[in-house]
Amino acid sequence: MRRAWIGLVLAALVAASALVGPALVPHDPIRPDYRLRYAAPSSEHWLGTDGLGRDVLARSLAGGRVSLAVAGGATLLALLLGLATGLAAAGVRGAVDVTLARAFDALLAFPGFLLVLLLVTILGGGVAQTVLALGVAGSPLYFRLVRAYARAELGRDYVLAGTALGATRPRLLLRHALPNFLGPLVVQAASTAAAFVLVEASLSYLGLGVPLPTPSWGNVLQDARTYLTHQPWAALGPGLVLASAALALQFLSDGLRDRFDRRA
Repeated sequence: MRRAWIGLVLAALVAASALVGPALVPHDPIRPDYRLRYAAPSSEHWLGTDGLGRDVLARSLAGGRVSLAVAGGATLLALLLGLATGLAAAGVRGAVDVTLARAFDALLAFPGFLLVLLLVTILGGGVAQTVLALGVAGSPLYFRLVRAYARAELGRDYVLAGTALGATRPRLLLRHALPNFLGPLVVQAASTAAAFVLVEASLSYLGLGVPLPTPSWGNVLQDARTYLTHQPWAALGPGLVLASAALALQFLSDGLRDRFDRRA
């Protein structure tokens, strides 16, 4: 449980820096200032400036808003897609179950990052497109989890009793079965969000995710790479917040898993 609290506090600090931080730094993270290109760290620019004279700290903090929003939105989309299709497959069965299972098996045949790259290439770059690509790529895992948990719950005595009393299967699934396995889904969602933070940064670093000039941790790191030899501090800001966000979410996932395992 200690890891859950550490992860929660660290995640809250990262989220607060992304939400409030840009308002506390008096520099525009997008507008260039060519007079200040490659400026060294100073009291005015704590992490220096990039090749266009933009404050690196301001871009790192502003990039957190985009990166966290993409990771959170994609995780929510993956969870909702997997939840809806998994419950439908477990509840209806027959041809619906077989069709959905084969469709998600086809998605799982691709390596995860390769599937994301394929979807982003098809959809094009952008915040919404990246969220959609990540959400679709992450949904097969939730489909399998929800389908397996729902099938197990439908075989329990309380479901048989509810059916005998006239309760419909959708009602039994949504009101009685689903609350019994929400915990493991929350654990998986925290782990997925940690992975999506890193995947989004990788996509933006490659120029396939969030397009410039909108800052995200990935494209700020990509900017820093071009002048890393003589300004290594430029990668410090986005690198630290990116690593902190991924670590916080993974700690939170591990701590929640330990708690639910003890309950089991």
